[in-house]
Amino acid sequence: MKSRKDDESFFERVYEVVRLIPYGRVTTYGAIGEYLGSKGSARMVGWAMNASHSFPEALPAHRVVNRNGVLTGKHHFGSPDIMQQLLENEGHIIYNDIITGFGSVFWNPATEL
Repeated sequence: MKSRKDDESFFERVYEVVRLIPYGRVTTYGAIGEYLGSKGSARMVGWAMNASHSFPEALPAHRVVNRNGVLTGKHHFGSPDIMQQLLENEGHIIYNDIITGFGSVFWNPATEL
């Protein structure tokens, strides 16, 4: 059975990957999980991203979206518009909560790290 310490360790590893996402690029919960050797752990990565908002250190959490480029985590940013604003500040075009041209800005840690 996994312990809370195991979850915290996984969360820290997620944060290490998120810190490496380049400006103007985005990745997915699933891509992070797969890179960490936990294919199918997208939901756990999402929990880690949700928990990251309480840290004093700012992570580029806005660069993590679902597998279709949808801003599924936008409600965890204090205001539903903040995630979109942060992505638009990096040059992304968002339409109906989806990153336009998602495939061209997708950053896959498995191939780029």
